[in-house]
Amino acid sequence: MNNQRNIIMAVVLTALILFGWDAAMKYFYPQANKPRPVAAASPSATDAAPSKPTREGGLTSEADIALEAKDLKVALAAPGRVPIAAPGLSGSINPIGAVIDDLTANRHTATVKKDSGPARVFSPAGTPAQQFAQFGWSGAGVDVPNAQTQWTAPAGARLTQQSPVTLTWTNSSALTFALTYAVDADYMLTIKQSVTNGGAAPVTLKPIAQLNRTDRTASIDSWNIHSGPMGSFSEAVQFGPNYEDVTEATVVDNAAKADWLGFTDIYWMSMLIPEKGPATSDFRALGRGTFLADVFYEQAAVAPGQTLTRTTLLFAGAKESDVLDRYEAAGIPNFGLAIDWGWFRFFEKPIFLLLNKLFELAGNFGVAIILLTLIVRGVMFPVAQRQFSSMASMRVIQPKVKAIQERHKDDKEAQQKAIMELYKAEKVNPLAGCLPIFLQIPIFFALYKVLTLSVEMRHQPFALWIKDLSAPDPMHILNLFGLLPFDPPSFLGIGILAVVLGVTMFLQFKLNPAPPDPVQAQMFAIMPWMMMFVMASFASGLLIYWITSNLLTIAQQKYLYSKHPQMRAQSDKEAEDAKRAAARDKA
Repeated sequence: MNNQRNIIMAVVLTALILFGWDAAMKYFYPQANKPRPVAAASPSATDAAPSKPTREGGLTSEADIALEAKDLKVALAAPGRVPIAAPGLSGSINPIGAVIDDLTANRHTATVKKDSGPARVFSPAGTPAQQFAQFGWSGAGVDVPNAQTQWTAPAGARLTQQSPVTLTWTNSSALTFALTYAVDADYMLTIKQSVTNGGAAPVTLKPIAQLNRTDRTASIDSWNIHSGPMGSFSEAVQFGPNYEDVTEATVVDNAAKADWLGFTDIYWMSMLIPEKGPATSDFRALGRGTFLADVFYEQAAVAPGQTLTRTTLLFAGAKESDVLDRYEAAGIPNFGLAIDWGWFRFFEKPIFLLLNKLFELAGNFGVAIILLTLIVRGVMFPVAQRQFSSMASMRVIQPKVKAIQERHKDDKEAQQKAIMELYKAEKVNPLAGCLPIFLQIPIFFALYKVLTLSVEMRHQPFALWIKDLSAPDPMHILNLFGLLPFDPPSFLGIGILAVVLGVTMFLQFKLNPAPPDPVQAQMFAIMPWMMMFVMASFASGLLIYWITSNLLTIAQQKYLYSKHPQMRAQSDKEAEDAKRAAARDKA
């Protein structure tokens, strides 16, 4: 009766996990399997109910995608734009307002399709994916340039890695404002703000650097991966506040000195890095889903004939780990930590570096994951051998354990004490068999974070139908691999990889010694198929890792059984005993 009750509870728990997992995935990862460009709806479209952010971020409405393409075509066709052509970034600067509002990351495609064009990082104001950077001044009683100011650029100006560009504007009081732009080979621009006083009276000005974006471009902000405002303040990285926090407060002042600040998504970020010296910063909500990240330099007086200059770095691009680390080595504090590795970065970063190195050698990220699995299992092989030795020792003393249990069946405390004394006398560790599982947990979590966070993994193919290892398996069995025109719910979106995972886990469990408890045996029988459902919505790369690990474990178990034939014989005997016991209970 107790066994039947336990089995019913196990089935109910399994159903809760399956359906609960589906509900959680729908909430946290809406439209997870749909292709997404790197853009999102504009403030002009905020009258419509905003959709939930997706894992990568971007537009989900076909109407917004079409509007984005239309608006970009009009905005970028305006005359006078200064082209940007660098190895890492392409785009243009709008001479009206001197706004950097057109940037694409050359090394990354917008979608998984190789011909989809570069991923867009910045879009002009008023477009559905509004995000841009602007640099200016404020001053009481001073005519300063604004968003409508027409700046002057040299004829044929073109911003490249070798050729900086300077825009100028002179007001009626003979104050000449200048913005000099430079760009490197990756994603960093250098903006030098200067104002020269050609008048007869001193003026007081405050240089300002500013990022503007809509939260509709945001990727999902979850408990373990931050998306939204962030920065490093007095060399301490702060993943926050959230967009909701800024909206509620309207203005969030940063008390500590900003090393850098701005907005981050999972794969992309835009950051202002102010020059050393007095400066304040904040995050602001403008309403209608639009936000600012501000740097305010200290107010300074500019005497006649003098020039005031401030230099700010602007990072706008992909969060490539080696690129961020190089900028950190060049003097930007903690810039490599802009990737939200979390508390276990000291373990996750080596996994990432090893995986990246294997990718360089193999040329395929899926093959790199398989090689990583081989290395992990190879390192853990001695542990597995000790596990088998421990299991053999446990089998030897099992009759003594049963005798103790029978002798102290009415005194559980005495029973446990006697068993522990037996383990100590026989030098057996009952937990040794669990060690390989515990060792794999941090490796699996580290790989999960790497596949989730690393832009290097984004849109990387493996083979056949696996075109993106960072996305779930797209080949669902229930819609006949896309032949039927519907998308199954996530908990039924079983792909080929998930089925292979379930089968390999089932074969692996079959090689394990049969549990003496029939309820445990039932749970082990259910677990492979439960994990097949649970893991179906995870990144394909994770499933490839787990499948490879299962296959290696099966091969390893067969090898160790060949070295310990008494273990195989004992396992077979216990399986037969368990079957006979189950038959007696049923009768």
